[in-house]
Amino acid sequence: MDNSIHEWLNQFLELPNGIPSHDTFSRVFSRLDPEQFQNCFLIWVRSLSKMIAGEVVAIDGKTLRHSYDEGSDKRAIHMVSAWATEQRLVLGQVKVDEKSNEITAIPELLKVLSLQGCIVTIDAIGCQKEIVKLIAQSSCGTTLLV
Repeated sequence: MDNSIHEWLNQFLELPNGIPSHDTFSRVFSRLDPEQFQNCFLIWVRSLSKMIAGEVVAIDGKTLRHSYDEGSDKRAIHMVSAWATEQRLVLGQVKVDEKSNEITAIPELLKVLSLQGCIVTIDAIGCQKEIVKLIAQSSCGTTLLV
């Protein structure tokens, strides 16, 4: 295993037996409360708002590859994300409800973002009055590119 990864992890964890296995990380992450994790993550993302001022934030939907389940007839998972292009950082993402589309998910994503001073790009599906209004409200001084 790469020694630099071990050194980096040692900043946060005691690792007397080396780097934990994939299965150990999987068990730890599966025990996290998703809502609590999201709240902590959003607090951290909001702390970055000064860092991303003036940056291009791309809002777009993507279907997760291989996320469908033919056996139980479940459709593929579709997510809407906000991507800070210069920082190369996902600022947030929301899962699109199975019987809906991006138009309902984008407002939920915008409600948790601070886009002040950013240039926001969004594709044609985002050309909805409510979505544009939310972008303008969360981002006084923001430019919207469609």
